[in-house]
Amino acid sequence: MAVFGVLAAVMGVVGLIAPDALLAVMGFTPVTGSRRAEGDHTPVFVTASSMAALNMGVYYVLASLSDWTAFFRWTVPFRLLTCTVFTLAVLGGRAPSCFLGVGVWEGLGALATGAALRYDGQRRPAPADPTVATDAAVPADPAVPADPAVPADPAAT
Repeated sequence: MAVFGVLAAVMGVVGLIAPDALLAVMGFTPVTGSRRAEGDHTPVFVTASSMAALNMGVYYVLASLSDWTAFFRWTVPFRLLTCTVFTLAVLGGRAPSCFLGVGVWEGLGALATGAALRYDGQRRPAPADPTVATDAAVPADPAVPADPAVPADPAAT
C-alpha cells in the first residue's frame, strides 16, 4: 500500500506543478490557456484533484508505516465504488474512453488490497481476546489468603 501511496502522491505533485503533463499521462489532450474556452474550469479541477491525490498518497504511506490495516479494509469497498462510477462515466459518455484506465486502476487496486488483507489475515495468528481470562493469564492475588484445603502444587499430591 505504501507503493500506491507514493504513486498517488507523485501524481498529485505532478498535477500541481505541471497539470498539462498529468492530463497527457492520463490520456487527455491538454488545452493551452489561450485556447481554453471562457468558463472552462479544467485547471481548477486538476488542481483540486491533484491536491486530493497528494493528501491521499500521504495517508496511504502513513497508514502503511503504522500497519493500520483497518484503514486498508475501508479502502476496498470505496475503491470498488470509484471503479464503478468511473466506468459508468465512460459508458454513459460523461468521460472519454481513456478515463476507463483510471477506473480499472481503482478496481484492480481494490482487488489487490483485498487479496493482500486476506493473505495477511491468514498468515497472522488471531489476536487474543482481552475479555476472556484464562487461568494462566490471571495472577494469584497476594491479598487473598490461600485455601488450606487446596494444595499449592497439585503435582505434589
